[in-house]
Amino acid sequence: MKVSTAITGKDSGGRGNLTDQAYEHVRGAILQGDLPVGTILAESSIADQLGISKTPVRQALQLLRTEGLLEVGPRRQLVVREFSVDHRNEILRIREALEEIAVETACRVMSLEEIDVLRLTIMRQRRAADAHAEGAFLVLDEEFHILIAAGAKLPMVARLLDQMRGFARLMRLGRSQPPEHLQDIVVEHTRIVDALESRDVDSALAALHAHLHHWDYLLAPTEAAGADAG
Repeated sequence: MKVSTAITGKDSGGRGNLTDQAYEHVRGAILQGDLPVGTILAESSIADQLGISKTPVRQALQLLRTEGLLEVGPRRQLVVREFSVDHRNEILRIREALEEIAVETACRVMSLEEIDVLRLTIMRQRRAADAHAEGAFLVLDEEFHILIAAGAKLPMVARLLDQMRGFARLMRLGRSQPPEHLQDIVVEHTRIVDALESRDVDSALAALHAHLHHWDYLLAPTEAAGADAG
C-alpha cells in the first residue's frame, strides 16, 4: 500500500517525492527479504542506487525507524530490525485489537459495494492459492484486512494495520506456508465477510478470532512449534 503524505507528513514538493521514492525502495527491499535482519543501511549507497542526494534518503530512513522497521545498531548506524518473541507477541496483540475495532465497526457501516470488493479479493486469493502463488496470496491477505478498516471508515486504524502487516510480512520471511493453509485462510475470510454482510457483530468477531488464532504464521518455525497459530 502506497504511503500517503497524511502518514509520512511529507509535502508534495520535489524533496517529498524523492523521500517517498527512497522510502518505498528501502521498505520494499526490507519486506521482500532483500535487506535481511541486521543489514546496515548506508545513506550514500542508497542515494547512489537511486541517483538522488543523501538528504531525502536520510529522511526516508528516519521514517522507517519511526515506523519500527529499522533500529539504531551498536555503532549508531541504522539497521534492519530483528523482532524478539516479546516484540512479535506485542504486534500480534495490537493487530488483533485493531482488527476487532475494524470488524465491529464494519458490521454497522460497510456498504454492500465495499463488501463486494472483499469478495472479489477472496476470489483472487483463491486463484493465487490454487496456483501456489504464496507471495501474491499474502499481499491480497494484507489488502483484505486493510479493506475492512477502510470500509469501516476508520482511516487511522487502516494506517496502523498497514504498519502491523508490514511487521507481519517481515516476520514471515523465509517461512513457506503449506497449500492447505492458504485454502483455510480463504474459507476463514469468507466466514468473516458473510458475517459482515449479515450485520452480525458476534459472528463476525468470532470468525475473526478463529482466523487469527488458527494458524500463527507470523512466528518463526522454531518458535511456533507446538503452539497454536494466529
